[in-house]
Amino acid sequence: MSNERQAEQLRSGKGFIAALDQSGGSTPKALRLYGIEESAYSSDAEMFDLVHAMRTRIAQAPAFNGDKVVGAILFEMTMDREMGGKPTAQFMWEDRGVIPFLKVDKGLAEEDMGVQMMKPMPELDALLERAVKAGIFGTKMRSVINAANADGIKAVVAQQFEVGKQILGHGLVPIIEPEVTISISDKAEAEEILLAEIKAQLDALPDDQQVMLKLTLPETANLYKPLVDHPRVMRVVALSGGYSREEANTRLSQNTGMIASFSRALTEGLSAQQSDDEFNATIAASIDSIYQASVAG
Repeated sequence: MSNERQAEQLRSGKGFIAALDQSGGSTPKALRLYGIEESAYSSDAEMFDLVHAMRTRIAQAPAFNGDKVVGAILFEMTMDREMGGKPTAQFMWEDRGVIPFLKVDKGLAEEDMGVQMMKPMPELDALLERAVKAGIFGTKMRSVINAANADGIKAVVAQQFEVGKQILGHGLVPIIEPEVTISISDKAEAEEILLAEIKAQLDALPDDQQVMLKLTLPETANLYKPLVDHPRVMRVVALSGGYSREEANTRLSQNTGMIASFSRALTEGLSAQQSDDEFNATIAASIDSIYQASVAG
């Protein structure tokens, strides 16, 4: 079964997970960084066509393959489209050897207790059924922690694991992502609280279940090593969270067993105006630097 091969690639694979899941809100920024101004499109449909073309160009670059990119996180609309004449998830795995994940959250609620929980997801079961049919291996969902508020952090982690169990029920592996904002003054303290809450939830999971974790690179190197080593954790990946690629790579290389799951840091330096040779050389250099930092840890 490809699922078992995929699980093995995730547990032992050298490399990182590419995040290609910018949604409606962050797509204009992603396109602008790619050299496409908002004046170049006049509707959401055109905008999503342009960003799909960008993602396809990345996925078809020779360097974008399972040797260094173990997985890719897709936006729902990307899953529903095609690359190279095949449904995207199928193309990723069959043609590139890259394991497909799906972003499933519907965005963030207003801040309360220093955190932003996930908005309700009433259609989640239907989406997960579609994901299974499409050949998706796992999912990703994000909450945000803006303060070292114990009640807030406990609520965020509880919600993540509650939805995570729903996802596990469909045979998919959830990537649990409680992002800690990198600019907050009490970041180190928030991370200590987060570590304890995640550990408590992991300890309560049944023996035969595993989740993945996507965490902000911590202030204390190897803070999350107990999670990397936890039997209920398939892999711990790091988000770049607004750090430059250089800073993110430096921090990542100090955290043993964590691998990258960068989006903006992956596409830094790419532009729609580049020739295919220039584009492929730029993405190859990006992939290589993030790969080196992922295997250095």
